[in-house]
Amino acid sequence: MRRSFRVQLALQFAGAMGAGLVIVGLLSFLAVRETLDREIEATLLGVASIQAGAATEADEGHMRLVEWELTAEEAEALRDLNRFSQIWGEDGRSLLRTRYLTEDLPLDTAALRRAAAGELLWEEQEFQGMPVLSLYYPLGRFGEEHEAHVLQVSAPLESRDRLLGGVALFVSLAVVAISLASFGGAWWLADRTLGPVRRVTEQAEEIGGGTLGRRITAHADTEEYERLVRVLNRMLARIDHAFEAQKRFTADASHELRSPLTALRGEIEVALRRDRSPDEYRRVLTSALEEVERLSRTAEDLLTLARSDAGVMEPRLRVVDLGDRVGGVVERLRKLSEGKSLQLSAGLDPGVRVLGDPDLLDRLVWNLVENGVKFTPEGGSVEVVVARQGDGRPVLEVRDTGPGLDEDDLERIFERFSRGDLARGRSPDTPGTGLGLAIALAISDMHDAELQISNRRGGSGAVSRVRFPDRVPA
Repeated sequence: MRRSFRVQLALQFAGAMGAGLVIVGLLSFLAVRETLDREIEATLLGVASIQAGAATEADEGHMRLVEWELTAEEAEALRDLNRFSQIWGEDGRSLLRTRYLTEDLPLDTAALRRAAAGELLWEEQEFQGMPVLSLYYPLGRFGEEHEAHVLQVSAPLESRDRLLGGVALFVSLAVVAISLASFGGAWWLADRTLGPVRRVTEQAEEIGGGTLGRRITAHADTEEYERLVRVLNRMLARIDHAFEAQKRFTADASHELRSPLTALRGEIEVALRRDRSPDEYRRVLTSALEEVERLSRTAEDLLTLARSDAGVMEPRLRVVDLGDRVGGVVERLRKLSEGKSLQLSAGLDPGVRVLGDPDLLDRLVWNLVENGVKFTPEGGSVEVVVARQGDGRPVLEVRDTGPGLDEDDLERIFERFSRGDLARGRSPDTPGTGLGLAIALAISDMHDAELQISNRRGGSGAVSRVRFPDRVPA
């Protein structure tokens, strides 16, 4: 299920802000509570000191407590500020309490015994339906006669709890309000941030098969989005180039297939207009066979390139002697060179081995050598060389004495159905499909080899050079 980036960002930001506020609020609540408790404890300790001093000044039988001169109504009004005092015996007997107490304070017998032993103890208790904080103060520190006496001083905690409740409510409301505000702010910020992406996306969606020449211009001058727009435009340029190349390839393939079919149909129609002699029928069938062979070569070349593009043509690699493979191909092409009065020679260093598919290597060599023979005029020469470079890499070179290529042709020499070959002196009737070099490049790539075609230095003609990787296992 798709999720909105704006919602995710807003929720995460609001959640992080809320979590931070909860932590701060909790720490603040604990700090306030600690401060209030310390203040109450300080007042209880002060009251206990005063009451203990007053109680121990007199004889044991005449202990007294310091009393506020308040009416009952005044005492009830000042209930939150009042401090209740009571003196206990070690056995839990009430010995004395302040006048405003109508009943004994809640007694913790365990705390009483420990206080009688000399400890100063604090306990939170319940008294008359309200929470109180009690201090158990041993009076034995004022003399041996009071070792069995413990003073209990209690303070109401209602005002403290009301204040802490107000702090908790304020913190909770603040967390909710700030979290909601953070969510809204993050949503607005995400919307503003994603606005350029949305506009870039809208422009990209408007580009289709008929408008591949268009480019994305939204926020192309913004530093944060410049790289994104540049990458998208480069991708569009590559798609546009591939689309145009595919259209040219389709058009050229249609033309290459239509020409022999048209010729074949015309010859058959002419032959059927009237009865012919056996020799005439033989000539028609011979011509038709040539066109069929041309169609077969074109179809085979197209199938090879299609399989290469689809990545399903896997070479069956094994160690082969490159000189032997090249020598065999040169011998098969010698008849073609002799028909043009060309000198076809081969300089093959022995022991030059490569890791490759023998059938594909034969086709690579055939295409390169046939290309040289095809474009070399009568009386010229084609030289095929197999050797090792200084770095040990095997190299195959095919050098011809043809007209060479101009700069524009060199840039697109490997394009399928390239017509740059007309610049080398090829006539439209020269046999070939215009796919040989494209197939040679595909085979070179399968073998991780580098195929380059350039003009010869210091003379006319072209050089086809294939540099194989030096990876033959020992």
